[in-house]
Amino acid sequence: MKNDPAPPAMRLASTGTILYGVSVGEVLGVSTLAEARLIAGGGGLDRIVQRLNVMEVPDILAWVKPHELLLTTGYPLRNTPQSLDRLVTDLDERGLSALAIKLGRYLDELPGEMVEQADRLGFPLILLPNDVAFDDILNQVLTDILNRQAATLARTEEAHRALVQIVLAGGGMREVAAEVAGLLQVAVALVDTSGRILVTAGEAEQVAMLREDWAMLRENRAVPRENRASGGEHCTAVPVVAGGHHHGKIVAYASAGPLSPSDIGILERAATVAALVITRQEAVTAVESKYRADFLRDVLTGRGGTRVTERARAFGWDLERRVSVVVAEIDPEADERPVQDRMLTAWQSAVRRHDPRAAVAGFSHEVVAIVGAEVDTTRLARDALAAVSDGTFSTGFSRVAEGHDAIPAAYGQALKAARVGRQLHGTGAVAHFDELGVYRLLSLVSDTGELHAFVRETLGSLAGDDDAENADLRRTLQMLLDTNLNVAETARRLHFHYNTLRYRIGKLERMLGNFTEDAHLRLNLTLALHVLRMRGI
Repeated sequence: MKNDPAPPAMRLASTGTILYGVSVGEVLGVSTLAEARLIAGGGGLDRIVQRLNVMEVPDILAWVKPHELLLTTGYPLRNTPQSLDRLVTDLDERGLSALAIKLGRYLDELPGEMVEQADRLGFPLILLPNDVAFDDILNQVLTDILNRQAATLARTEEAHRALVQIVLAGGGMREVAAEVAGLLQVAVALVDTSGRILVTAGEAEQVAMLREDWAMLRENRAVPRENRASGGEHCTAVPVVAGGHHHGKIVAYASAGPLSPSDIGILERAATVAALVITRQEAVTAVESKYRADFLRDVLTGRGGTRVTERARAFGWDLERRVSVVVAEIDPEADERPVQDRMLTAWQSAVRRHDPRAAVAGFSHEVVAIVGAEVDTTRLARDALAAVSDGTFSTGFSRVAEGHDAIPAAYGQALKAARVGRQLHGTGAVAHFDELGVYRLLSLVSDTGELHAFVRETLGSLAGDDDAENADLRRTLQMLLDTNLNVAETARRLHFHYNTLRYRIGKLERMLGNFTEDAHLRLNLTLALHVLRMRGI
């Protein structure tokens, strides 16, 4: 075994750390223990031995450490052999790997209860030959542990250097996945935070099996726990973390069964390198996003210059066709910064699905997209809104713009539609500029005090909501105006008796004037009611 270049046996501890050492089964294979015999606890031969200790004092429990192989002649317990079965339990609770005992000098045999307890716990009891010195065992086993640990570390470091070299050479996720697949002879996939596979590498047959197993795990919501194979017999997943944020997982599929902990260690190194790739990509994306946003801002404000279409083409945008401008503005109640980031991501994803040649960029309070005139902008906005669960934004659409010179005006239309739509319908509103009607004109009045004065002068006591009867009368007035003073239709819609409505009309005319005969008064009343519908004024 000492000439075996394979990595040492390892196990994943409950904390997820990898334990380097040799298994109890491998310890029994060294030459100094050729005559040793396992007398109980055969179920624990895979326990890891990291250190050795000799017990020749009565209070040994205070000194033992986890993953130790404990050697003893039984001298401390020679007068109390009945306590040996309890000793097994105590040593197992402290994480000891195994107990090796020499019999004959102080103890002639081990109690049956001790052997039975060791078998129940899977705690190895080893009977040592009398002619082997403890020093020889210590030297040989510790040498094996150090040699094998060095070999494993060398393998892991070699893999890490190869992966880092990929990043330094400008490689990305695909190259990292291919390197890991080659190192471990497995299929590898990089998945995002939703579990969607982004990149795969490895033999086609294994990749197909990885996809199948991973899909099954996702459907059953039994995603493998971090740093260990579980939930599926062949899949092992390790999280990719960069900047304190989870960016998905790197998943390996081995057709022979779960990966060894040694291979998982390399997979963890690959996850670290993948995090470096993500960090680099995010930095590049941030710079590119700034250039895109600056250029789009110039286009929207009419400062794009003479080569707008050529520069737009460099970003993959087509501004030479008939387009519409879409503005999504964060609603005032939202927590702006985190919502802004998620809103931009949602809009970028939605725009790519609906129109790959569209321009899209985020600004301080809004996201702006310039899409082809054929795009269903209402559906586009609905898809983007569905992807943002912790905030809302109001969306406005412009008229169709013919050429990039018309884009600044279209941007103004879309922005106006978003803001007036919010005033009319509240947060999360979706509005088209052509649907604003008279509200478009009312929104141009910058002096809101003048609008309030107009409402009070026109509606009088009906302008407020303090009196329930006045609010009800205002609703009746609104319906009368909506039906062009059709009394029968208004009564039907409000579920009033005809005579009741005639009585209400008389009361309204005493309060407001003879609006059934005065077309100008009806216009003023209609405008005042429209102003009341506009929120934030």
